[in-house]
Amino acid sequence: MLRIETEVEAPVWDSAGLAWDQLAAGAIHAAVRATPYAALDQLPDTVTEVSLRFVDDETIRELNRDYRGKDKATNVLSFPMMDTDELDGPFIPGIEQLLGDIVIAYETTLREAREQDKLLAAHVTHLIVHGTLHLLGYDHEDENDAEAMESLERSILATLGLPDPYANGPIGHD
Repeated sequence: MLRIETEVEAPVWDSAGLAWDQLAAGAIHAAVRATPYAALDQLPDTVTEVSLRFVDDETIRELNRDYRGKDKATNVLSFPMMDTDELDGPFIPGIEQLLGDIVIAYETTLREAREQDKLLAAHVTHLIVHGTLHLLGYDHEDENDAEAMESLERSILATLGLPDPYANGPIGHD
């Protein structure tokens, strides 16, 4: 079973008037279920936690600088806590495990949504799906991996009733 812990750390997120915890839960469940790791969401006696933080650009810039050596704001960061071999199990009933953390920055995400003519909720949903896939070992370091990850993202977002997020080009992550 997945447990999703959300924390709205930057008050500016509240100004959007959306239920970020519900949006996050839908996106994370959909992403996990679309991968070979769907069992993480189906094992009743095993809890796998995903932590999602909604922050401002300054906070994500500091995290990006401290953990990735890039002193600039970005839209989303993911911090996996499990290796892909651990994701394959076996899982011990009653033991809680942390899949990882996702952090999303408000100002960068809002700016991108406006520039790409997307609803903020749709863009945030995409970033949560994207971040969740990173927690599950997916990446976009080379062209083949990027194409596979983007295809999976499109498929997941379609199940949520959202359009192709890459129809107008890249989403701006690095």
